[in-house]
Amino acid sequence: MRLSPDEIILWQHGPLKVNATIAYTWGLMLFLLAGARLATRGLRTGGERSDWQNLLEILVTGIEQQIRAVGLNPPRKYLGFLGTLFVFVATANLFTIVPGYTPPTSSLSTTAALALCVWTAVPAFGIAEQGVARYLKSYLEPTVIMLPFNVIGEFSRTLALAVRLFGNMMSGSMIVAILLTVTPFIFPVVMTSLGLLTGMVQAYIFSILAAVYIAAATGSGASVPQPDAAGRNPGK
Repeated sequence: MRLSPDEIILWQHGPLKVNATIAYTWGLMLFLLAGARLATRGLRTGGERSDWQNLLEILVTGIEQQIRAVGLNPPRKYLGFLGTLFVFVATANLFTIVPGYTPPTSSLSTTAALALCVWTAVPAFGIAEQGVARYLKSYLEPTVIMLPFNVIGEFSRTLALAVRLFGNMMSGSMIVAILLTVTPFIFPVVMTSLGLLTGMVQAYIFSILAAVYIAAATGSGASVPQPDAAGRNPGK
């Protein structure tokens, strides 16, 4: 039993290798690119809209609402990055229903790459919002003593993002593979269905954590109006 799609070699020429992780990742990116192209053809701002456009607007609006709930405003500024993270991870896990397919998120190399994207985006958005000096000053808050701890925290949360997603996705694939060898067919099918739900939850968690880290870097979380005791939002 293979623990990772990295172990599945599809092509090799000398030291050059193309494993399943690389092939599935590029195939998934091409699929999403083609899907985005088809979904955005013939968009209308008025009149009768197609079912595809309605579905696309529901997805985009839902992601925007989640970004706004974290405290990132305007949400459209962060939609491209956070929305792409969510759609990529979610689609990678939804394809587990295809026989012979192993989600690239079951490879630590893929989850590490996604975590590094977040690690790069956090200071990029933070500097764009606050400026270099103010962003770097945040590492010294509340005192200079916190500088090494804040730096360590940047790396540790990136590692946690990669390992959390990798562990959850790989464990789900392993459970299904084990059950296929020791139980009737129907039980693994049920577990696969539960795995699809788990994959969507993991995509949501990964994207929300990325949004929280970006909100902390940009200082947006502090500007979110808090509801009063009666549940009313004073900012509205």
